[in-house]
Amino acid sequence: MPMEELFKFLSEQYIIPFYLIVWLAAMSRYHTYFDTPMKYYPMYLMYTFLTELLGYFIKFHDEFQVVSDSNYDWYNVIIYNIYSVISFAFFYYLYWRLVKTDKYKKWIIVGAMTSLCSYGLSLFFQDPFYSNLYYADLVASMTLLFVIWLYFKEKRNETHPQPMKYNLMFWTSLGLVVFHVFFPYLILIGYEAPKIWVQYRLRSILWVLILFMYGSFLIGVLTHKRRAFR
Repeated sequence: MPMEELFKFLSEQYIIPFYLIVWLAAMSRYHTYFDTPMKYYPMYLMYTFLTELLGYFIKFHDEFQVVSDSNYDWYNVIIYNIYSVISFAFFYYLYWRLVKTDKYKKWIIVGAMTSLCSYGLSLFFQDPFYSNLYYADLVASMTLLFVIWLYFKEKRNETHPQPMKYNLMFWTSLGLVVFHVFFPYLILIGYEAPKIWVQYRLRSILWVLILFMYGSFLIGVLTHKRRAFR
């Protein structure tokens, strides 16, 4: 990548290098959570980074196009649809491993299956190569918020000598909650009311939410204590 393009990339796509920074921080402290349900966390972070990097190349380099229609050769939405399914599945699995109540575990499984079915149904109405499966994203986000609520509900009844601010899952959950409270509705507006998306610069709000979520992830991996995990 030429220096001019690299500078433009870093200045306009600064979120992508930030993903890499979070991954590096997570790897540097991997020894503190490698034997917990979060052991696959660095893989998720690297997958996020590679997805965003591939999305950039598809959008700005013709040789990386993934659709046959030359009018839409910059469309990279398919990789984000795949990412959504894998990402939600990862977090459902993570919280399923964390909660101890059998009833909550069953509810998480039901929620995960419902979300998966919503993505399957969306394929009958939306082309995943040309559109975000935003209705399925809405179902999956609401399900994830419910799952996180179950986790905190269970945590509330526990006694633990370590403050929550040292719990890696607290910061991870905080970032996820703030992001997914708004994310599906922003994407819905982007497709169903594009004039509002442009007028109110909602893309910038989405980027702020992403930065907050991964900033929360970064704080978690840097400040957490092994004994406070759960």
